[in-house]
Amino acid sequence: MKKLAIVSFIMSLLLISACKKTSTSQTYTLNGEVNVASGVIYLQDFHNKMFAIIDSAVITDGRFTFTGSLARPDLFGLTLDREETFSPYYIFLENGDIHVTIDEEAHKASVSGSSVNDLYVAYQQAARSERENFRIDTFLAAHPASIVSAYILYREYSYRLSKEEIDRYVQVLDPSLHDTEYIQVLNDLSALLEHIAIGKPAPDFSLPTPEGSVVSLYDRLGKGYVLLDFWASWCGPCRRENPHIVKYFHEYKDKGFDVFSVSLDKTKEAWIEGIAQDNLTWTHVSDILFWDSAPAKQYGVRAIPANFLIDKDGIIVAKNLRGEELGKTLAELLP
Repeated sequence: MKKLAIVSFIMSLLLISACKKTSTSQTYTLNGEVNVASGVIYLQDFHNKMFAIIDSAVITDGRFTFTGSLARPDLFGLTLDREETFSPYYIFLENGDIHVTIDEEAHKASVSGSSVNDLYVAYQQAARSERENFRIDTFLAAHPASIVSAYILYREYSYRLSKEEIDRYVQVLDPSLHDTEYIQVLNDLSALLEHIAIGKPAPDFSLPTPEGSVVSLYDRLGKGYVLLDFWASWCGPCRRENPHIVKYFHEYKDKGFDVFSVSLDKTKEAWIEGIAQDNLTWTHVSDILFWDSAPAKQYGVRAIPANFLIDKDGIIVAKNLRGEELGKTLAELLP
């Protein structure tokens, strides 16, 4: 009964959020307060899991204002750090009067006046409370025309869905969302997944090493098995996974196992430092383009770490092997 009560409470939050009156204004005014007396705050738009500055406002006595117009509600970021591209304060803006209060010391922000942002907050509460029992299909069916649904499907589920699941969920969403970047990326990913499935040839590509020489993936094929590994120095889960790869690299390299790592780093310096710190003594390449990495797009990588085990003929034989699972697979393939 307790669990049912929690579910009912969460669903009530979602319904309340969805039923709030939507503003008919053609412009937005974003008034904010921050516990910083002066300085500059930046408004960012969101593209391909990255944020980029589109406007700025001067902070006076801890207050600031942004004004503009939106064709549709969408996700934006607020930050006091001009170099921040990944973790600003998230805010779903829509036309109307919106207020945000930022606690810079605690790195928290609260938003009022945006029913779209309210729905996103309700989703976060539901996902945290229910965890593995949270049903994304139920959420999408309840909010098929909300940009929040499109964003969540794109950002938090795309990397774990099959082609069939992506197609089915996209069809649940209202056609008004089908021209958004979120749904276009999902449609592209659906088409791509057919070509990077287990049993399919691995696409080749070439990129520079830290030393500047250009190396292709296929240059490393032909001996045994190559683990095509996508990672980045800024990625905590990647760094925690690296010791496992190091272990099995040294254990199986004389039997024909190799690693070919593609970094999604933002700077060459951070990339090289990460390689050295984790003792990654195999081939590394990168175009230093973060989530715009060309091979990441080529392989449909939407979250890292991600990997593909490729045989000597260039065929994908396994995906996303983690920890001991990688060791067990190599033990079977390279006894």
